[in-house]
Amino acid sequence: MKPIHFLVLLGLLVFSPAGAEQPVDAPPDEAAPAAEAAAGNRNAGFAAADERLPAARTTRHVLDLGGDRLAFIATAGAITLDARDGTPEADIAFIAYQAEGRTGRPVTFVVNGGPGAASAYLHLGAVGPWLLPMEGDTISPSQDIALVPNRETWLRFTDLVFVDPPGTGFSRLVDADNRRRSRYFSIDGDIEALARFVTRWLTENGRLASPKFFLGESYGGFRGPLLAETLQTEHGIGLDGAVLLSPVLDFGWWQQPEHNPLPAMTLLPSLAAAAMEREGAYDREALAEAETYAAGAFVTDFLRGLEDAEARDRVVSRVAELTGLPPERVDDHAGRFDAHGFARALHEAEGRLASVYDAGITGPDPRPGQRDGRTPDPVLDAMTAPLTSAILALYRDTLDWLPQRRYSLLDRGVNRAWNWGEGLTQPEALTALGRVLALDESFRVLVVHGTSDLVTPYFASELLLRQLPDFGDRVTRDTFRGGHMFYTRSDSRRAFAEAARRLIGASAE
Repeated sequence: MKPIHFLVLLGLLVFSPAGAEQPVDAPPDEAAPAAEAAAGNRNAGFAAADERLPAARTTRHVLDLGGDRLAFIATAGAITLDARDGTPEADIAFIAYQAEGRTGRPVTFVVNGGPGAASAYLHLGAVGPWLLPMEGDTISPSQDIALVPNRETWLRFTDLVFVDPPGTGFSRLVDADNRRRSRYFSIDGDIEALARFVTRWLTENGRLASPKFFLGESYGGFRGPLLAETLQTEHGIGLDGAVLLSPVLDFGWWQQPEHNPLPAMTLLPSLAAAAMEREGAYDREALAEAETYAAGAFVTDFLRGLEDAEARDRVVSRVAELTGLPPERVDDHAGRFDAHGFARALHEAEGRLASVYDAGITGPDPRPGQRDGRTPDPVLDAMTAPLTSAILALYRDTLDWLPQRRYSLLDRGVNRAWNWGEGLTQPEALTALGRVLALDESFRVLVVHGTSDLVTPYFASELLLRQLPDFGDRVTRDTFRGGHMFYTRSDSRRAFAEAARRLIGASAE
């Protein structure tokens, strides 16, 4: 199989086979000499010998959440994973929040994606006790980084452990051993490291009997089923359920040539949602009609091919209607948009560029009229500075734990160094999800997406989940207004928290 580059952060799902266009969030190859880039990849995720993490620190806090007082302890620290001979291999940093005076509570492990993304996105954007507000039509790197109490924090109904895999946040591999790097920066090695961390944390904190859940975003959502299966079968730990946020369940759906209908059909309903957001006329019923068209007449006409002029015209006409774009602009793409092409076309007349992470958020187009080449994403790139500054301030001022090393919110060197496996089979987690559900008839999963996410389109997960056997109400899915990080919108964050409470909170009742 050709080498692949994915950045599924938070997931960033952007994947690019060798020789294809580079992901929008990654710098172009010509930005650095090949030797320098290779050196960066070799050193990504490693710590110098004198940069080990300090001892854990525990602090106590009380939040006033609209009259509801929440008392909890916070622990910032790290768990070191050792080789069989006792040699330290990886320091995995975490922040754990546990409510005081409450027994029998669930505990939820929280991981973002990338690979190479730290958990600060979910921590400060959605589920932690403090929130960095980022709501609006734009996100500014220089915005205020003051945190506010998060009324939608999941700490109301579950204890939380935010985990940063090696190479993210303050977590690092202990030394630059190439074999160790190849193992940890791989699909299987990453899952094994997370499984070891979860087992250690549960054991050391006396929580083996607690209801246990996992929340993962983007590539973190891909991790969820694989981690649950590994814990079940190799570590003797049974998760009670998982929340998969903007997940990639099958990478094979994205690494397809332009003549394959799968990427185009799964993206089309999200293009319709983006058009609705632009017009301020969001309509879930109309979106359902777009889904019916995408999986029906669109595919039929797509497969008739470009040589069938009537089929091509039907596609162009209907896609123009769904997206609100001029028919001639849609005709340029034969009605077959990719995420980046559509993000540029949607607000082209106003000289603005939509984010592929949330097409409802825009920024000025720095290269108007240029249809190729890298431009900063109005969501992913814009939120890097405020999130990084805010999490560092939280570590220093509130948690009293600040290692003397660089904090890495999103390490592209780790992403480029990732080992995606070999052979013809492409990475997927749907099979593992089916096995986990079959083995444990109490296991439940919630799959959630933002409808205007062009990176991991919600309709892809919908079509994939239809291929599982009927597990009844143990598999639920939901969509919310917004994009990949739909939780930046307060209404969607509130609805998301309520959906999670129904899944997780029931285990403590």
